[in-house]
Amino acid sequence: MSMLAEGRPTKQEANVTMPDQNAITTHTGNRALMVDEPLIFEIGSADRSGVDLPEAPQVESRLGGLERKAPIAIPGLSEGETVRHYTRLSRQNYAIDVGLFPLGSCTMKHNPRLNEKIARLKGFADIHPLQPVDSVQGALGVINELAVWLIKLTGMHGVAMTPKAGAHGELCGILCIRAALEARGDAREVILVPESAHGTNPATAAFAGYKVEDIPANAAGRVDLEALKARLGPDVAGVMITNPNTCGLFEPDMKAISDAVHAAGGYVYCDGANFNAIVGKVRPGDLGIDAMHINLHKTFSTPHGGGGPGSGPVVLSEALAPYGPLPFTERHADGHITLVEEETVEDRHPHTFGRMSAFHGQMGMFTRALTYILSHGADGLKQVAEDAVLNANYILRSLEDVLDAPFAHSGPCMHEALFSDKGFTNDLTTLDLAKGMIDEGYHPMTMYFPLVVHGAMLVEPTETESKAAIDQFIGAFRSVAERAKAGDELLKSAPHFAPRRRLDETQAARKPILVWTEPEDFAEAAE
Repeated sequence: MSMLAEGRPTKQEANVTMPDQNAITTHTGNRALMVDEPLIFEIGSADRSGVDLPEAPQVESRLGGLERKAPIAIPGLSEGETVRHYTRLSRQNYAIDVGLFPLGSCTMKHNPRLNEKIARLKGFADIHPLQPVDSVQGALGVINELAVWLIKLTGMHGVAMTPKAGAHGELCGILCIRAALEARGDAREVILVPESAHGTNPATAAFAGYKVEDIPANAAGRVDLEALKARLGPDVAGVMITNPNTCGLFEPDMKAISDAVHAAGGYVYCDGANFNAIVGKVRPGDLGIDAMHINLHKTFSTPHGGGGPGSGPVVLSEALAPYGPLPFTERHADGHITLVEEETVEDRHPHTFGRMSAFHGQMGMFTRALTYILSHGADGLKQVAEDAVLNANYILRSLEDVLDAPFAHSGPCMHEALFSDKGFTNDLTTLDLAKGMIDEGYHPMTMYFPLVVHGAMLVEPTETESKAAIDQFIGAFRSVAERAKAGDELLKSAPHFAPRRRLDETQAARKPILVWTEPEDFAEAAE
């Protein structure tokens, strides 16, 4: 390979000895072009300002005794110092625009810039929830059309658009189930949750006042159907199931599960966080599901944490749709759209359990999602699922020879590949491998989840990664895994090239330092 053509010589080609990074110390603490950025309080001081201001004239106070009694304690920085501080901090953030984000069960995909452009359009980005309905017809039209698409894609009967995120959507579905049971005078008090479900599922059921019981998984990582059937009875309100599940596997017995639950008088809630793996390929309604939330920021494109509140619409079966929450949009024959709320619902939706929130939520979630759907079309959405599954299986089969893949024998995975720490030596753990991946330039994968696998590592590449990007990730993952199996002690102190070394994870979680104090009272975080 030509060094000139490649432009990036390897250690061997360059014929140099790489220094021990642990032995390198600098006066500044910087690492090459990654600047060791102090806290803003350590840069500026409260006794100066970044600008020159004239002395304030002495006037009579109008604060009525609410004057500040002590210094404001905000550091004064010049504009240049301020810009550099926040720009340097931004360079220390790992983001999907920087590289592959392998977090399993999170669907950290590329967000098309077209969607961002639409979300910023005047009339969407600057509307207020209390505007007159006639002045926001376009926005209501987006919500209404998106609702229609979600119903079509899932094969369901209705949809609640107001839940703000996944767990909020779960609560909406469970409240619909409770309302349906109460309407028939059936006081059931148990929700069954398989081991392979998302952790929010049992938490949501418990929050809603239900007793939660586990259903075991079989050797293939799926729900044990016979164990589920054996537990069903007159006290079971329903089952909360994740499909595809958190092991990255599709539940082939989903229709049989639904039929058994319905025969016992219960309802089926499906966690739709992993909908990206089946969108355009499988309609949950055809599987007998009664309620399912859809994380718009996962399947239908919105930056995680970058667009304001999340959004978790809940699609509902014909049996549960009458109990869905208010408000919802209604399109009339002349094309005019109105909001159906308590004051206007009359006898059209008499069994609603009420409201999940005051308003529909963050408009940017809806505009991005509808733009994503319309730009892909039905065939494009189908390809989304196919490519996501292809990429995950490529990772699974490329690494199963070096990493334990507990369910690789179960057939193809869906959107994510699951590995464990089996085979690591010298007391090395999943955490050590994850820290080693930081040195390779990657955000770590999801760790220690699902709980059914010891030392779990869950990797979801999504459909938006190229083969070249995935090959690079596989090479880095393989390298660190081989080091873990060989017992490389350096992994125990990784990362070595990050701006900060490894913290004491327990102390950082239990005793975080969240408030700045003067240096004499300041306790250094353990490294």
